[in-house]
Amino acid sequence: MLCFASTALAQSGVIKGKVTNLRNNESIPFATVIVQGSQNGVSTDIDGKYEITGLEPGLYNIDVSFIGFEKKTVFEIEVTNARAALIDVQLEETSVEIEAAEVVTSSFSNREEAPVSVRKIGVNEVKRNPGGNRDISRAIRALPGVASTPSFRNDIIIRGGAPNENRFYIDGIEIPNINHFATQGASGGPVGLINVDFIDDVEFYSGAFPAARGNALSSVLEFGFKEGRTDKFAANAVVGSSDLGITFEGPTGEKSSIIMSARRSYLQFLFQALGLPFLPTYNDFQVKWSSQIDSKNRITVLGLGAIDQFQLNTELGSDTTNEDFLENKYILDFLPVNTQWNYTTGVKWEHFGENGLTTVVGSRNMLNNRAFKHVDNNEDLPLISDYLSQEIENKFRVERKLYLDKGWKVNMGVNYEYAKYNNDTEQDIYSFEQDTLVRVDFFSEFDMHKYGAFAQVSKTSTDQRLVLSLGVRTDANEYSAEMSNPLDQLSPRFSASYFLTPQLSANFNTGIYYQLPAYTVLGFRENGVLVNRENGVTYIRNKQVVAGLRYDVDSRNTTISVEGFYKDYDNYPQSVDRQLSLANLGADFGVIGNEAVESASDGRAYGIEFLLQQKLYKGFYGIISYTYVRSEFTNGEGDFIPSSWDSRNLISLTGGKKFKKNWELGARFIYSGGTPFTPVDVEQSVQIPVWNATRFGLPDYSQLNALRIDDFSQLDVRIDKKWFYEKWSLNVFFDVQNVLGFVTPQPPTVDVERDENGNPIEDPNNPGSYIPRILDTSSGTALPTIGLIIEL
Repeated sequence: MLCFASTALAQSGVIKGKVTNLRNNESIPFATVIVQGSQNGVSTDIDGKYEITGLEPGLYNIDVSFIGFEKKTVFEIEVTNARAALIDVQLEETSVEIEAAEVVTSSFSNREEAPVSVRKIGVNEVKRNPGGNRDISRAIRALPGVASTPSFRNDIIIRGGAPNENRFYIDGIEIPNINHFATQGASGGPVGLINVDFIDDVEFYSGAFPAARGNALSSVLEFGFKEGRTDKFAANAVVGSSDLGITFEGPTGEKSSIIMSARRSYLQFLFQALGLPFLPTYNDFQVKWSSQIDSKNRITVLGLGAIDQFQLNTELGSDTTNEDFLENKYILDFLPVNTQWNYTTGVKWEHFGENGLTTVVGSRNMLNNRAFKHVDNNEDLPLISDYLSQEIENKFRVERKLYLDKGWKVNMGVNYEYAKYNNDTEQDIYSFEQDTLVRVDFFSEFDMHKYGAFAQVSKTSTDQRLVLSLGVRTDANEYSAEMSNPLDQLSPRFSASYFLTPQLSANFNTGIYYQLPAYTVLGFRENGVLVNRENGVTYIRNKQVVAGLRYDVDSRNTTISVEGFYKDYDNYPQSVDRQLSLANLGADFGVIGNEAVESASDGRAYGIEFLLQQKLYKGFYGIISYTYVRSEFTNGEGDFIPSSWDSRNLISLTGGKKFKKNWELGARFIYSGGTPFTPVDVEQSVQIPVWNATRFGLPDYSQLNALRIDDFSQLDVRIDKKWFYEKWSLNVFFDVQNVLGFVTPQPPTVDVERDENGNPIEDPNNPGSYIPRILDTSSGTALPTIGLIIEL
């Protein structure tokens, strides 16, 4: 590393691109492009192109402006010697009716349809996030309203909502999940699926979703993938804490380009060396091809997929006096082998008219999920469980945006979807009614047509102080009579924003949102009948109100906001047998909702959020966020009890400083209040026939979410050092997760005492049961990693 420093170069960086009109994609000649905090700037040429040269490698912000358009700031552009930074910028025409004055607006300007609960995340904020491992699911934990789960999973929990209440889009193409090893019927997983080197920016909605986005109750994440380079070929390689990735991009013709990547994990080797009971392996592949046919037409082709394998590490020895072995043995006894693969492909055509954009999107996604387990984890012995399920969706959407005179905007469209689901399950379970093991063996499949329509109208006053937006959408499907009438799922929404001063705005949103229950719920069968169709299961409904204040200090790239929110749920799926809301089950590896349910549970989530965000300014950046949230759902008796997502207090402090000679130091501290859990019914769990069938503690649902785990906190630190050369650059980073070794709390569970061969011991004082052993799986370990990023 010291040798690299003596040969590094320092002053040939370039930022270049094109400035166009958002309404019609026409070039904007003579627009001003200035490097923020300097006098270095240029004007675009007659074709809207610009080029800023002579920059030292590093991160820069640029301000882009032109008379009659709203100013736009592009944050944290990474400049190197090896390749020019290609930054195309679209400016939006202002509604102010003046001829010769520039309209100055905030760099954090509001969205008309979502003036509250929307944040924008830059790619470098994801890359350098301490403890984040270049994972967007972890990077958004710095934002208000986002819970940090005390585990290695990436469950996205927004404002007290369940992980399956989120939707994800890449360049307007919907994808079902953004994590490897997904929990079917929910979302999340231990590792992010999206390669951060593809990301241009991310818009994160924690509420106030535009009418164009449906089937979401808690959040919408809109990923913008960057275009492949059109000037020359380039590549980069990343050796991280858990995987190796390679990204390649370049021109494929005069007006087209491609960017593609592949990643392969080596996490299984680390887990094996540490003696952990499971060995995960994941692979993912991503590609984006785009062609600017002419100034009015553009085509984008997108593809991404993943192959995940979750094997068991049965070579753990047999030292029954070792606590780590006993804990690993407990996990091995019930954890299945899991294999998954999934993909999403899509095509988008964009046509720019004189005053708007027409978008046509067609896509297909598929998930194949299998989990199985043999007796004693021996593949030569019979299977005690075998689960295979597939979900397939084919989607089509047409959307039309119009930018009219006097500050009017209209967005409308229709969508159609054809979905298929199947489930082939064989499993031995213990029946308390029959007091014996029974074999569950069923096959289920169904298909369905879904359709929807939406429209949204926005108006900005001529002085730009007042912005109003009114939208409505409707969704329906043919699954059942309860969901076939579009009028039953009318989803109105209204937003308002008023600038009390040029920096201070008061913002408001209210709306009704609907979400279809998971396919695992809709596809559950008994005796050949779709039970939940007969039970009248319907769309989950959520009524939301959000209001807040926001203060922007544009000269320092700073924003301060406070928001209050209230979410009212009804028609939430509730287990028929257990009489509990699925919101109170939590989420883990496996399947959520594969049982008889009814749309009978109500819920509510409410709270207040505070945010102080400092975008890059004179080398500093940071986010301070605090959320107080309550999340409650009804039990079978109709009483509200804390849900599995009732974190109460959430604190996140993230910040960093860029130093001379390309050193950077970042740190993140997160705190989360303890979440509720249901204690184990020890007496029932250790009964010999029950334990032999399940191998884990059964929850005591008479005490549903009656206890809480301890509060959770963690400090992560990251150091980066970069070297820039004429044709390549090197970034070496050192990241330590949980640097202080805080204990990660987990609910206690029950295991059984074992003999020297690892076999359960029968309780002599309680015939018919094994001797119980309470197992505490909480742990606290600092995890240091070193990574390399090479760009060519």
